[in-house]
Amino acid sequence: MNFAELVDRARALAAKDRAMLGICGAPGAGKSTLASRIVEALGDQAVYVGMDGFHLAQVELERLGRTERKGALDTFDGAGYVDLLRRLRDQADEVVYAPEFRREIEEPVACAVPVFPETRLVVTEGNYLLVPDKPWGAVRDLLDEVWFLDLDEGERHRRLIARHEAFGRSAEEARDRALGSDERNATVINATAERADLVLRD
Repeated sequence: MNFAELVDRARALAAKDRAMLGICGAPGAGKSTLASRIVEALGDQAVYVGMDGFHLAQVELERLGRTERKGALDTFDGAGYVDLLRRLRDQADEVVYAPEFRREIEEPVACAVPVFPETRLVVTEGNYLLVPDKPWGAVRDLLDEVWFLDLDEGERHRRLIARHEAFGRSAEEARDRALGSDERNATVINATAERADLVLRD
């Protein structure tokens, strides 16, 4: 399915009063890029809300001893993410504020993304949209569709290593992260692909 066809599919969802589209996949699969392009194509009809806004703050990860596993299931506020999605669906007649993850500081920023009543489509992306365990299992039922990005593993690793380097890690650190904790997370994520409405392979 090409990009124009994906835009048409997203636009059909936006024909509803308020629809929710999820984009899922392993780290480096291109989730945020596709989400941003879909939102750009739909203009004022759509808004981008990332699951990464629910990363635990660095100070909390340090307190819990989870810094080296940042990106794993238990390094997110999953219940908070579910609550936001529920508000976006149930309170569509008012402005709802969503957090945003800023990679340049590696921290979430609260209330950075306003979602207005006139917004027809919320595009949310993240690693764990299709995980069945609590609290994540509630996410799937709150989304009208979920698309899963299944990128060639070699290319995904290359992109992920480049991203880590772009944000200040050495080549060795970037490779260790991409093939270590990121890869362990990818194994969990890839096992959920069968729950998606659409699997996009590249």
